[in-house]
Amino acid sequence: MTSEISGNLAQRNGGDLVIETLEALGAKTVFGIPGQHALGLFDALSRSDLHFVSSRVENNSAFAADGYSRATGEVGVLFLSTGPGALTSLAGLQEAYATGVPIVVVASQIPLDGLGARRKGMLHQLDDQKASAANVTKSQRTVHHASGIPSAIQDAWADAITVPQGPVWVEVPQDVLLAPVLVPPVVDALAEAYEHPPRVELVNEAVRWLSDARRPVIVAGGGVRRARAEAELLAVAELLGAPVICSPGGNGAFPWTHELSLQSWVEDRHATEVLEDADVLIVVGSALGEVTSNYFTLEPRGHLIQIDAEPRVLESNRPALGIRADAKVALAYLRDALVKVEGGVKADWHGSTPQQVVAETLAKVTERLDSQDLAKERKFMADIRAAVPAGMQTFWDMTISAYWGWSCWDSKDGQFHSAQGAGGLGYGYPSAIGGALGLQVAGASAADARVLAVSGDGSSMYSIAELATAKQHNAPVTWLIVDDGGYGILREYMVGAFGKATATELARPDFVALAESFGVPARLVDHTDIREALEESFAAEGPNVVVVQTLLKMFAPTHL
Repeated sequence: MTSEISGNLAQRNGGDLVIETLEALGAKTVFGIPGQHALGLFDALSRSDLHFVSSRVENNSAFAADGYSRATGEVGVLFLSTGPGALTSLAGLQEAYATGVPIVVVASQIPLDGLGARRKGMLHQLDDQKASAANVTKSQRTVHHASGIPSAIQDAWADAITVPQGPVWVEVPQDVLLAPVLVPPVVDALAEAYEHPPRVELVNEAVRWLSDARRPVIVAGGGVRRARAEAELLAVAELLGAPVICSPGGNGAFPWTHELSLQSWVEDRHATEVLEDADVLIVVGSALGEVTSNYFTLEPRGHLIQIDAEPRVLESNRPALGIRADAKVALAYLRDALVKVEGGVKADWHGSTPQQVVAETLAKVTERLDSQDLAKERKFMADIRAAVPAGMQTFWDMTISAYWGWSCWDSKDGQFHSAQGAGGLGYGYPSAIGGALGLQVAGASAADARVLAVSGDGSSMYSIAELATAKQHNAPVTWLIVDDGGYGILREYMVGAFGKATATELARPDFVALAESFGVPARLVDHTDIREALEESFAAEGPNVVVVQTLLKMFAPTHL
């Protein structure tokens, strides 16, 4: 009997095909939580070199896979169990889908004979599980036989990395994962992105417009960062003499202190006016959506060129010369064409240089902020920036500090990651864990892999259980929790709109004691001491927490 059991355990099954294919494709780390229908998958995981990161809530596993991908540039991999586990991940996948983050999701399913919307009463059964994922993933597949697993995962991986990148969904029924297989071990797998070169007649027309432009301006969105097109953006901007403003998702795509940089003040009317005055406005890797258009108050008066890998984005908010293309490819084409323009592009802003326009606009932004009672907020953000090493990556939840960061954060040599794609709470900490662990997998030391996560007290409670994950995996994450006693931005919105706030105030734990109960060092500091506290925490090992109890305000909106 013992030898028979041993023989069965040694038999390769569908789960092994999943693991072998992922390893052949280059996966190194997997996020997720085991589940009953996925046991064959996790048993196969034990026979592999993949590093498994066990989160405590599936939504946070999705955020962690997202952070891993953003920090490393690699594909995130997420394992989910059937039904409740799969559904719990969807809000996290919505952020990845909205922001174009490549993740391969492998979800288990009920046995084959339960598929097809027959209500057999199986545990975790859904009528159509992949239909639930259709709103938040690029593609969905169900594998019905073990021999189809390698091809399905390989095809899904190619989908994930093809622009517009994003999460993809593969589900494998329980009995397919457990079934013994005759398929030999997967030793090689190749998934290549499908190229979407820009249409020549469109980019040629864009070059013609730009050659005659006198007041060109560029809006750089998250698509520039995802395409790693920073160098091409810089070259085009300098050839045109074009001021560049970054969307929240594009923060860091253009050097903050460059003489053409309008930084990320998209929520400022003075910056909006520059965009409106442009005779050619180039929008790259952005939908020119709610925030980037200063809440749809932007009214461009010149030509609009919009470049994006996602065709549904093109002209979604404004008529434009829409060019479907990856930002890097399109900007490289523009760069090479503009170099050949005889005499170059002669920028002239009503007698001023673009550099003067940028300097004057930023001075107006500063003057506007100076006129408001925001000294505490501005110093708080400046102190955080001073504490964070130039190359450190930061992960921001949907909290007032992050909303400030969208506009005022200089990414320097690091990267700024926030949940502004879908706008759900709870992103900051689990994504930071995934990012830090990913940087270590990529070869960084624990010190160099350290990242900062920033949350409010409300958003932190969405991911508080991940303190256990950080401790278990010794993730080098410093978590800053800004505790203002409730949902601060909603409080501010409601008071502004109705004169009072309803249901925004929260009972919350002693965050320091709670973190310490997980074995994670924590401290409570005054907002004036945040720089020193962060610097000391960055020098420590493993996870740690810094809590600040203070009320921060937002700068006054300019779109009302």
